[in-house]
Amino acid sequence: DVDAVEAACRPETKLILLNQPWNPGGALMPRAAFDRLVEVARARGIWILCDEVYRLLEHDPADRLPAMADAYERGLSVVALSKPFGAGGCSVGWVACRDAAARQKVVDVQYFGTACPARAAELQAILVLRARDELLDRNLEIVRKNCDLVDAFVRRNADLFAWTRPRAGAVGFVEFLGPMDSAALGEALAAEGISVKPSYCFSEDDEDGIGQFFRVGFGETAVPAALEALEAFVGARRAAWTAAKGGGV
Repeated sequence: DVDAVEAACRPETKLILLNQPWNPGGALMPRAAFDRLVEVARARGIWILCDEVYRLLEHDPADRLPAMADAYERGLSVVALSKPFGAGGCSVGWVACRDAAARQKVVDVQYFGTACPARAAELQAILVLRARDELLDRNLEIVRKNCDLVDAFVRRNADLFAWTRPRAGAVGFVEFLGPMDSAALGEALAAEGISVKPSYCFSEDDEDGIGQFFRVGFGETAVPAALEALEAFVGARRAAWTAAKGGGV
C-alpha cells in the first residue's frame, strides 16, 4: 500500500526497507506500485534498501521487477547466491548501489565480518555465476512443479488450509484453519519429521493476526515426498480436528 507508506513518511525519514519478492508469502508488488514507491522516496530524498534474495525466482519472468539499485539512484539491492541459485553453502552475497559514498559506508560497517571471506567460497561463487543460466532454469522448473503440488494439496484440504498462491520465490505462507495455532501444529509436525516455520519465526507480536500461519518451502526435490507425509499426517487427524472445530465427524 504505497499510500500508507507515503502517509507514514516524516520529515526525518531516511530509509524505507523493502522485501521483494516477499518472504514468507512469495508475493510480488505490481510494477506500477514499485515505480510509485520509488517516486515517493525520490521526492523526499529517502533511501530504499530492498532485500532481493528471492529475485530471479519469479514463476513468470514477465513479472520480474527491476533491481532497486538499477531503478533508483538511492536504492540498495541486497542479494545472495543461496536462494535462486541454490548455493547456500557458498555463504556469499552482496549489496549493489550506484552511490560510491554509500557503498563505502556499507564496507566500513561490515568490514570485520567481510574482510577475509573464505577463498573456497569465492571460487564456488565464481563457478555458480558461470553456470547461472543452467542453475536458474533447473531451480525454476523445480519451484514451479512443487508450487503446483502444494497448491493442489491446499485445494484438496481447503477445509483445513488456505493460502494465496505465491508468484515468486520458493516459499509460501499457509493458513491453518484447524483447532490449534501454527506453533502447536509445527511441534506436532516436527515430531513426525516434517518441518515448517510457524508464525513466531516472523513476528513476536501475539496480536498481529498471523498466529495460524506457517511458512512452507518448496524449492527442493524432496518436496513431493514431504507432501505425501503431510497428507498422511492430516488424514490421520482430520476427524479429530473437524470435531474440535465443531463440525462433527
